[in-house]
Amino acid sequence: MDSHKEEVVPIRLHSAVEYLLRCNSDQLHSIALSPDPKLHYPLFVDYAELMDADPPLARLVFANPTDYLRFFDEAAILAHKRVLKGMASHEKGVEKKFIHVRFNVSGSPLECPETFPSIGRVRVKHRGILLTLKGTVIRSGAVKMYEGQRTYQCKKCKHMFPLYPELETRNSITLPSICPSQRSNPCEGTKFQCVENTTVCHDYQEIKIQESTQVLGVGVIPRSILVILQDDLVDIVKAGDDVIVTGILTAKWSPDLKDVRCDLDPILIANHVRRTNELKSDIDIPDDFTMKFTQFWSDFRHTPLKGRNAILRGICPQVFGLFTVKLAVALTLIGGVQHVDASGTKIRGESHLLLVGDPGTGKSQFLKFAAKLSNRSVITTGLGSTSAGLTVTAVKDGGEWMLEAGALVLADGGLCCIDEFDSMREHDRATIHEAMEQQTISVAKAGLVTTLSTRTIVFGATNPKGHYDPDQPLSVNTALSGPLLSRFDIVLVLLDTKNPEWDAVVSSHILAEGESEAGKRDEDLSNIWPLPILRRYIHYVKKHFKPVLTKEAEKVISSYYQLQRRSGTHNAARTTVRMLESLIRLAQAHARLMFRNEVTRLDAITAILCIESSMTISAIVDSIGNALHSNFTENPDQEYAKQERLILEKLSSVDEIQESNGSEGL
Repeated sequence: MDSHKEEVVPIRLHSAVEYLLRCNSDQLHSIALSPDPKLHYPLFVDYAELMDADPPLARLVFANPTDYLRFFDEAAILAHKRVLKGMASHEKGVEKKFIHVRFNVSGSPLECPETFPSIGRVRVKHRGILLTLKGTVIRSGAVKMYEGQRTYQCKKCKHMFPLYPELETRNSITLPSICPSQRSNPCEGTKFQCVENTTVCHDYQEIKIQESTQVLGVGVIPRSILVILQDDLVDIVKAGDDVIVTGILTAKWSPDLKDVRCDLDPILIANHVRRTNELKSDIDIPDDFTMKFTQFWSDFRHTPLKGRNAILRGICPQVFGLFTVKLAVALTLIGGVQHVDASGTKIRGESHLLLVGDPGTGKSQFLKFAAKLSNRSVITTGLGSTSAGLTVTAVKDGGEWMLEAGALVLADGGLCCIDEFDSMREHDRATIHEAMEQQTISVAKAGLVTTLSTRTIVFGATNPKGHYDPDQPLSVNTALSGPLLSRFDIVLVLLDTKNPEWDAVVSSHILAEGESEAGKRDEDLSNIWPLPILRRYIHYVKKHFKPVLTKEAEKVISSYYQLQRRSGTHNAARTTVRMLESLIRLAQAHARLMFRNEVTRLDAITAILCIESSMTISAIVDSIGNALHSNFTENPDQEYAKQERLILEKLSSVDEIQESNGSEGL
């Protein structure tokens, strides 16, 4: 049996070396040209290609990865030496000691449910095979060093052999009972000594990944698993990143704690890590849906706002009316276009929305529906669903400080819905300003200094502080400061005031809803859009449209901004440059909603009306009214024409003042 194994291993090693030279020669050549011989270099191998080229070898890698991943590392070193010998004389190749083969299983048969389960379905049967898991990094530890290999020598026959520490025994090395030399006459020695200067150390980092809550049912607790990164894999991911990890499932003893039972915890020793942040919000949109969208806007080309309102009716259809809120939700979810200037300064494209209202005005309903519209979303309260709260915190796990990501970091690239926004923790209040505006969180806690990404749409809801007083600013009526309120593009106030006519209409709608529910299953887009189509539409317009402002739109936005600066009725926290940026974002979002690639005057005026709805006292519209009582009109295009005429008349006074100032200067 042993002689047969001795014959097979060199054959397999030779075929592995030949495969690496044939399919990965470019990577081997670039590794050879790298100057530092002490670094650990990755060699990326496509498992699907290995399956096609050498199926028996690929099966061995899958069935016995503990041995054959090391085996491929040896093959990589041999292939590297052959590449060095074949290099041209003018090329300065440096021999490397550490090359690690990293298997990418994307597109291979290993993406089946048996070898690519959810984290919650990992079982003992998965131990010892090449396993792939997908999740979000919720904790990341510091990089450490550990002993990965030590060479021993038999005192009797002088045979030298490497030993590797076992995680199950807390990285301790177990000596063999007899000499492992495979000779015709075994020596059977039992005494060994460590060879000096043969210890190989590795970089080592522990992270914890959690399965995505988007794929779980209601009431299912998301499971997590510890992942060990080694050598070139350390520090390539951070808290909040979505990752696909391929590796070997094993176990280790949990830390010794007083009065706590010591168990074997499952861990995954990573071989390959792939970040999937760019795929966070991917939704499959078939061609027939694209044709539906195009045909829809072709049908409404003469009455575009009527078509827009058909889309808006699909947002939270169980809530009657509230046109202003539904428009604000749509514009917030779609967002504007991120702008990066020549110096590298970024101006966010994501919009933020805050609903301030009395209890029972439908705030939480909008939060939950918005979360359904987004492919990646986190719903939480101001107190936070974890010890990390909304942003990030440092936690001690097994005697080591680790960063734990909060709701805003976990929602990176998606939507974060925060109910009871005014009940935030103190450390969240200090960091959420940066998270909302700069879309990063700078952390310096327990010796851990880093920056995490929070490219997140924030949709908040809160109750007024006591009885809402329309004569006082928002910062007085809520427990939120002016600078924090200025981060929101739209702040809508929903007051449950007495209105008999409105109460009669709403009660009729609620009573009739159960009767009409059975007949609402058709897909007539001219009336109301169902949730699946609405999700695809929002994703499609965000991906395919990058609207730019026309001269008309620029003039309207500029005039309105100047009017707000001159008006004495505005809230100073809102009429800063941030308000100008909010206007541009909302106008771009409305252009996307209208299926266009340019921002017209209609989009600019709609953005102005949204900003005006955020103000208790308007500088341009005489009667704003209560956002709670705003309803869909029968002829929105005619209604818009009246509003446009009124706004342009008010804005024309700004142009007249500018012209008079210019003539006086001359």
